[in-house]
Formats: sequence, C-alpha cells, structure tokens
Amino acid sequence: MVNVKDMKDAKTILIVDDEQPIVDILVHNLVKEGYKTIEANDGITAVNMALEQKPDLILLDIMLPKMDGLSVCKRIKNSYNVPILMLTAKDEEIDKILGLELGADDYITKPFSVRELMARIKANLRKADINLENQIVEKTNQASDKKKDSKIIVGDLELDLDKFEVKVRGEIIDLTLREFEVLKFLASQPEQVITRETLLEKVWGYEYYGDIRTVDVTVRRIREKIEKDTSAPKILITKRGVGYYIASNK
Repeated sequence: MVNVKDMKDAKTILIVDDEQPIVDILVHNLVKEGYKTIEANDGITAVNMALEQKPDLILLDIMLPKMDGLSVCKRIKNSYNVPILMLTAKDEEIDKILGLELGADDYITKPFSVRELMARIKANLRKADINLENQIVEKTNQASDKKKDSKIIVGDLELDLDKFEVKVRGEIIDLTLREFEVLKFLASQPEQVITRETLLEKVWGYEYYGDIRTVDVTVRRIREKIEKDTSAPKILITKRGVGYYIASNK
C-alpha cells in the first residue's frame, strides 16, 4: 500500500504524448517508482497544465496535435524553469538540436528503455534539486557575508553568480540556465581541460546514461552567443579528443 505522506511529498511529472498506450506505460512505471503523474494529449493542453500546476519535470513528445513539442517547450521555458525531457520518434539530429536550443534539458529517442528513461528522469530531478539548494545556500551566504565575491572574471568573460548573468566584453549575453551552468563550471577552472563525460556528470547529473553529443550541442550554442568568430573561438576552446576549457587570456 502506498503511504499517503509519501504520495503527498512525491514529485509530479507531466506526461505529454498523443499516443495513449505510451502514456499508460509511462504512468504505470512512474507511479511504481513513487511519482505522481498528470497527462496531456496535445500541445495547448500541455502548456496550460504546466503553467497552472507547475510539475517538477515534463516528459514532452515532439510530434503533438494543436501545438508541436518544440513550441510547447519554448513557451513553458519562457514562463518558468522546469526540467524538460523531450521524447521523439525521430532519430534526426535537427530535432535534438532544436529541442536543446529551445531550453530542453535532455532528450531520448523512441523506442526507449524504461530503465534508461527512469535514470534520466531521476538525474534531471536530482540536478534541479541541487541547483535549488545551491541557490538557497548562496543567498544564505550572501546574507551573512556581504563581502563575498559572487563574480567569476576570466579575460573578456564575466559571470555574476547572483544574477545568473553573463557578460562578454561588457555586453550582457542571454543564456539558458543549462548554458550558464556549463560556462560557470568551465570558468571556475580556467585553462583546465574538462572532459565531456565530466561535464555530463557534474552539470547534467548523470554518467552512464548520458549522450555526450548533448554536451557538444550546448557548447556550440554557447559559442554562438559569446564568440566573435565561432570558427576561431578565443574564449571557449576545444581540446581535440579530450574536452573543453576557458582561455584566461584575452
């Protein structure tokens, strides 16, 4: 028997898919893992439910009636920050790239292993919790120590950790939370090459189940925003065959 208190404290996951058999499978497995679920079968309903009920994570199919999943992702992310895991029947790189560009935190291609999906859900929820805890800790520390340095400055790059703001040569750059976290992790260790696997573990929060292409796509998006010439980057540098680092020189 499910404990009522446990259910009250359980994370809520919004499942958005127009294929009812898939929704039923996801509901069965998520409830078995201790999650609460709400469901939507079209894009417009999904946006309304997300903004009204504020779920802890969203499983979002790309191919939806009334409004496609990419548009749903963009609308929700413009209103509040929630982990979004895209589900797609297409194994096309363009869908994955577009989803990540619009703010999705992760993606998985149908047909998927339930075990892998559950691992990714747990990882993204854990990462969201850690980010929230870090924000609380940072605010607490700021209240007790007004002199705390809350900025990272490396060459032309400046990160304000309080405002979640990035400047390059004094110009404010609009980054998603995930892009900011990647840049923050790299900038806190300038000139140190960080592997894709390490970034996947430390920023996304999982190891084995991750796809390192997710890291590459995110780095490419960051470069498009902070570099003058993406073909010859001066700030976020690739160490071929190893990973990425932030250059300390201008």
